[in-house]
Amino acid sequence: MTLCNSFLLKTPIFPHSHFFTHQFPTKPIFSLSCSATPSSSSSSSSVPDPKTNANDGEAANGGGEPKSKRLSDQSSWEAKDSVGEDYLYRLGKEADNMNIAVGARAGVVDDLFVGKFLGRDSDIVFDYRQKVTRSFQYLQGDYYIAPLFMDKVVCHMAKNYLAHILNTKVPLILGIWGGKGQGKSFQTELVFQAMGVEPVVMSAGELESERAGEPGKLIRERYRTASQVVQNQGKMSCLMINDIDAGLGRFGNTQMTVNNQIVVGTLMNLCDNPTRVSIGQDWRESDITNRVPIIVTGNDFSKIYAPLIRDGRMEKFYWQPNREDIINIVNRMYEKDGISRDEVVSIVDTFPNQALDFYGALRSRTYDRSISKWIDDIGGVESLGNKLVKRRKDDNLPVYTPPKQTMEALLESGYSLLKEQQLIMETKLSKEYMKNMDD
Repeated sequence: MTLCNSFLLKTPIFPHSHFFTHQFPTKPIFSLSCSATPSSSSSSSSVPDPKTNANDGEAANGGGEPKSKRLSDQSSWEAKDSVGEDYLYRLGKEADNMNIAVGARAGVVDDLFVGKFLGRDSDIVFDYRQKVTRSFQYLQGDYYIAPLFMDKVVCHMAKNYLAHILNTKVPLILGIWGGKGQGKSFQTELVFQAMGVEPVVMSAGELESERAGEPGKLIRERYRTASQVVQNQGKMSCLMINDIDAGLGRFGNTQMTVNNQIVVGTLMNLCDNPTRVSIGQDWRESDITNRVPIIVTGNDFSKIYAPLIRDGRMEKFYWQPNREDIINIVNRMYEKDGISRDEVVSIVDTFPNQALDFYGALRSRTYDRSISKWIDDIGGVESLGNKLVKRRKDDNLPVYTPPKQTMEALLESGYSLLKEQQLIMETKLSKEYMKNMDD
């Protein structure tokens, strides 16, 4: 092995080096030898090479030229694949596991390196990122699920989990559509809770981004997350997108963006290849994603790109609860208030052709008077902010007593809501602003 020339550090290189002559000497300070083998011709001032000294014993004992030191003969850090690429680099490039916080969790590494200042996990947002699934712990109480609705959702879930043994084409997407406020999303969540499903829920607002391609990638990531729930937790899961027509629909002269096209293309590709989902990593033969169904809700699917909603990709279900469904749902809603079924029937008949959310808003409107009285009891409007926001932790809010629900109060609230609806439909404020337009 040849020796490289010694590098001598002389005067520093500055644009005006003569200015620094009194601070930096011009004679050599030290010389650095690049030799990899010991030599008697090396200068006495040469700095010894640590690698050279480490191999002195091997050279002396073996009598030959020392080999480059390796971590291990079987070390993956230095292994190369058939094309000469580092094995670990290629493996990381192909992998889809982006969990970088697992090595800093308590119990995985020594507690000395975990610390307790930011909690037991060093990555404080890791737990938040994992909350993409919905557990429905907020659904407390007894709710009514329409039998037709439950049968449709359960059948779609079962067909997709049995798709590999069924000798038929199974649509991946179930599209639930219908009028506003008919309980499409809420009824679906009740079915999920009854089945023990832990879905990944998205909204139409996530289907657009200032960065091109981001919503499409997000859908693929959420789909793979639902697949991992099945694989790692042993629970049924699915991907649910609420109000999809609001994010992908074409209304009037709304602009078609690149993200709209990518989202539609992503959903179509998922329908055609539900077990091969890429999020940017290199393909591997073993990278097979568990098939999970997709459920979307909306009001008007005619505004969505037609090839996406075609038969074979999306199974459509029009949800319009009949009178019996509405009575059963509202009766279960008012049951804890002491309202009898006959009174519920009278309320539904008094306000026909109303969506389910009307009867929920009707009950909420009855709380207005009692809340106004409670505000007066705590000191009025001026002290409301201090009582609600600026109070100390040991201070309790004044006791609020909910109103007793009666048939008269519910009917009064219903007529008030009905009047507001009629004012919106009948009153055209633009005509009030420009009265001379019709002349």
